[in-house]
Amino acid sequence: MNIPFLSFKTMQESIRDEMIQSFTEVYDSAWYILGKKVEAFEEAYAKFNQVAACVGVSNGLDALVIALKTLQIGKGDEVIVPSNTFIASVLAVTYVGAAPVFVEPDERTYNINPALLEKAITPNTKAIIPVHLYGQACEMDKITSIAEKHKLFIIEDNAQAHGATFANKMTGSWGHINATSFYPGKNLGALGDAGAITTNDTALAGKAKVFRNYGSEKKYYNEEAGFNMRLDEMQAAFLLIKLKKIDSWTKHRQQVADWYIQQLQNTGDITLPFTHSLATNVYHLFVIKTQRRNELMKYLTDHNVHTQIHYPVPPHLQECYKNLGFKIGDFPIAEQLAKTCLSLPLYPGMTEKQVEFVVNNIKHFFL
Repeated sequence: MNIPFLSFKTMQESIRDEMIQSFTEVYDSAWYILGKKVEAFEEAYAKFNQVAACVGVSNGLDALVIALKTLQIGKGDEVIVPSNTFIASVLAVTYVGAAPVFVEPDERTYNINPALLEKAITPNTKAIIPVHLYGQACEMDKITSIAEKHKLFIIEDNAQAHGATFANKMTGSWGHINATSFYPGKNLGALGDAGAITTNDTALAGKAKVFRNYGSEKKYYNEEAGFNMRLDEMQAAFLLIKLKKIDSWTKHRQQVADWYIQQLQNTGDITLPFTHSLATNVYHLFVIKTQRRNELMKYLTDHNVHTQIHYPVPPHLQECYKNLGFKIGDFPIAEQLAKTCLSLPLYPGMTEKQVEFVVNNIKHFFL
């Protein structure tokens, strides 16, 4: 066998005819920006995410930037972000001129640790960005309680957790205004870049719509110094079709994860994913830990099993943020995760035999 890290084949084949039909509809409409397909997707995704409003935008990073701008966060403000996250969560903060304040993850869930939040809060703190990493919801009850106590905004980064819940409440519905990505590899992915903002505050949704469209509600009249960050009709049309499939695709992701968990018990020094008792995990990624990560990755590649590292360098050690003055050892949990985490293949359509092939190779490595 040859096991790719990610395959779209099963997903794309199941909706091919509908996708081609939707392309034809948009093509023939001759209306390609902020039209009926975007409106229909915004309504459908808001319903799916159990929020009052959805605002379609160009990608997940832009969604975070607009969320911050909508809350008037900028120079002189601080925003708490996880030390263990994809760089976009931090880029958005620095793009608007604010300062990122890193907080370490829980060592079991890899999500931001609520117990460490209050130590990071200063008079300049304006918001917390919980990132629902790898598909598991953060501990939103505790995060919300702390945010309310200190009068802080919450902006959820829900790019990896479409459909996940904490205490039976959807990720992307807890915060004041939240961001998500529909990059093709996400659980709900477009056929190009796309993203969205979700919120239960219709006034914030209205402001976000202004920011995404040059700062203009009425054409040629600009209320804000906004952006060109709009979701286009074609991607909205594709997302509408894929949204109908996400529940079944999520169930299959969870089944694949269960196969891995059952078959990898007590294998080498591997630490398997842990899911909080109040959280659900939609397994955007299936991440294991091992001190022999690099050796295992090479061995699997040599045996036709393709893996990835999420993420090899924590944000505070990235070259682009050397001006922040952080050094190795400042956030040891994130740094340790960067050295030991490995993401195994997982995607809708992956079979139990394929999982067994991956598992057998991992077990053979540890013999």
